[in-house]
This record gives sequence, C-alpha cells and structure tokens, in this order.
Amino acid sequence: MMVGSELLPHGALKGVKVLDLSRILAGPTCTQLLGDLGADVIKVENPKTGGDDTRQWGPPYVTDADGNDTDLSAYYMCANRNKRSVSIDIATPEGQAQIRALAQDADILIENFKPGGLAKYGLDYDSLKSELPGLIYCSISGYGQTGPNAAKPGYDLMAQGYGGIMSLTGEPDGAPMKVGVGIADVMCGMYACIGILAALRHKEQSGEGQWVELALVDSQIAWLINEGVNYLTSGQLPTRRGNGHPNIKPYGTYETADGHVILAVGNDSQFERCATFFGLADLPKDPLFATNPARLKHREALDEALIPAVKSKTTAEIIQGLEALKVPAGPVQTLDQVFTSDQVAAREMQISMESAAGDVDLIGNPLKFSRTPVTYRKAPPVFGEDTDDVLSPDGGFLAGK
Repeated sequence: MMVGSELLPHGALKGVKVLDLSRILAGPTCTQLLGDLGADVIKVENPKTGGDDTRQWGPPYVTDADGNDTDLSAYYMCANRNKRSVSIDIATPEGQAQIRALAQDADILIENFKPGGLAKYGLDYDSLKSELPGLIYCSISGYGQTGPNAAKPGYDLMAQGYGGIMSLTGEPDGAPMKVGVGIADVMCGMYACIGILAALRHKEQSGEGQWVELALVDSQIAWLINEGVNYLTSGQLPTRRGNGHPNIKPYGTYETADGHVILAVGNDSQFERCATFFGLADLPKDPLFATNPARLKHREALDEALIPAVKSKTTAEIIQGLEALKVPAGPVQTLDQVFTSDQVAAREMQISMESAAGDVDLIGNPLKFSRTPVTYRKAPPVFGEDTDDVLSPDGGFLAGK
C-alpha cells in the first residue's frame, strides 16, 4: 500500500453493484478489477455446465482436505476473486425472473454471450433498457454486434490471429506465434473496465445508463499500437523480429556466457556507454551506428559486433556493469524467480486468501491508491457457494453480504 496518506477501509467503488453474466477471461477480468476496486460483484453461473468453463481448465486445481481436486482451477482463480457465485439457469422462466430481479438492484450488468444470445431470454439490452434506464449494460463478443463477422464465435487465439498480433510475434524465420497468455481477452477486459467506469461517471452526472459494447478483435487491433500505426503511416508490412524492436536498436534479448540478458538502449548516449562497456568504443563513432536510425538501417552489421561481445560476459556482470552506467539492462526471469523476488514482495504482487476449499495464492492487483486501496475481500468462490445467500428474500446486493 502507498505510504503517507490515511487509507480508507474500502475501495473507490464501494456501493457499486455488478451483475456478472460473463465467463472465461475477458468479462471476468473486467469484473475482478471492479471487485478489487470495491464493487459488489455477483457472478451468475450455469448449473447445467457446472459453472464457468474455466473451472474445468486444469490442472492445476486447489485440492480439498482429502487431496481431491475441487472446481477451483488455477485458470478460474486468476480472474474471479471478490465475487459471489450464484447458480442460475437463465434458460428457464424462473432463472430469467431471478436475473431481472437482481438487475433491478444493479448498477452494471456485463455479459459475453454471442450477439443476440440473450434476446431469446428477454435479457438483452433492448429488453431491459426501458425498465432499467439507469443500468450500464456491457456486452463483449468476438467480433462485435455489427459487421460481417458478428455471428462468429470469438476466442483469444482467433482474435490474436485476425487482429494481426500473431503476424508480428515469433522469430523472423519461424511461424506466426500467439502471445504466451490470453492477452487479447485480458486487454479486452481492461478496455471494458475503462468503458464501464466512463459510463458510471456519466450515470452519476445524469442518471442515465447506456450500452457499452466492445469486441475482442477490435480491442486486439487497438493495441497494435506503434506497429499498427507504423503500417498505416508507411504502407509497409512489418516483419517478425523475435525479441527485437522495430524502432529501437539495440533493444532485445541477447545470449550471455551463462544465459540471456535484455538490453534496452533507448538513445544515442546510452548506446555510447553500452558499446564502451563491451569494448566496442569505436562503434558510436562510426556513421553506420552513430544514431538510432542508422543502427536500425544496419541492425545486422551491429549484431555481428555486439552479439559475440555480449556472449563473452555473464548475465550478472552485464546487468551490474550497465546499471552502473545508467544503461537499461535486465534478466529474463522464470516464474519461480519472479515470485520469490524482493520486488514482488515489496509491491504485494503475490497475495494469499482463504477460500472455501483452503488457502490459495493469487496475483495481486497492480493499482496503488493513496486513499482508496484495492481490497481482497473474498477468495474465488466454489461453484454456487453464495446462491442461497444472494437469492434469499433479504439477499441480492445488500451491503455486508
């Protein structure tokens, strides 16, 4: 937590009520963020399937006292803390009535059914907006509610492929590669959270709810960032460069005497100090390498000199030496090194919570607030553990539940 200010015992979104009809990763990422910020989140799960699909995406799973797997897979837990799990079958009239009753108390409803998928149950935005004019209704789909691909299902891998990021990822002579985690889903969830918070601000000012609609593919295209605008500006298709950078050189991973190191040389003065450290003091004086544009143009020639020089030193020697010269350099850590680091401990990026199935370790929220810190109030729930509580006559979104 940040030091120097009096911390309030709740998040900034205390009192905000979220009805979560989403599953897998994009929607749950969004609602976990809202929950961490203090919102009360009710997660609706399908009793016919045993709940969110990711409950079955294991191993690993949390085991109970007898050593048996529970339905708390690691994948499910990564995006479902600070929520209450309620078992409701929305395909039944009773389930539809329960959702509508919960929506009466909700500020936000989020869903990721296929476009039109909730209309047959009377739970789409058009069916609810007249009855609930203040409701913020967020829909996430693969390709969006409009366009020729609207009816196609959306998965992270499909979005990475269609949205172009796979064409940029991988070794120059290798196959297109996805990112190692479901980054299209995660980024879509973050965009959804931003959109919902903007809509919440509007609601506070006007009393009006609205429909927030976004697609995995749209958000994937949005975070092509510099490579996307590089193409739009030049008309030239970018090529895969492995861990290299399209606009900075040297910037990437290099083999050392005992492993690998990251060099992130962002300007010409850093390059001069970097080259001198590796015994290549003449390189910055050469017009082929004196400026970043020149180094980009002659990147292969630069690597011919730099690669063997880097490989002659150990990773620790390079990091220590370059950090002393104010040249960015760092390790390529495995996850055991990440989560045992002093930095992770200092920043509280690993947390422990007590769940219905036992203690669980989770990744912390990166946001730090001086007044309204994130809170970890409820571990990822086992399927349906809060159904009776929420659906009781005095349940729902009552404070303190």
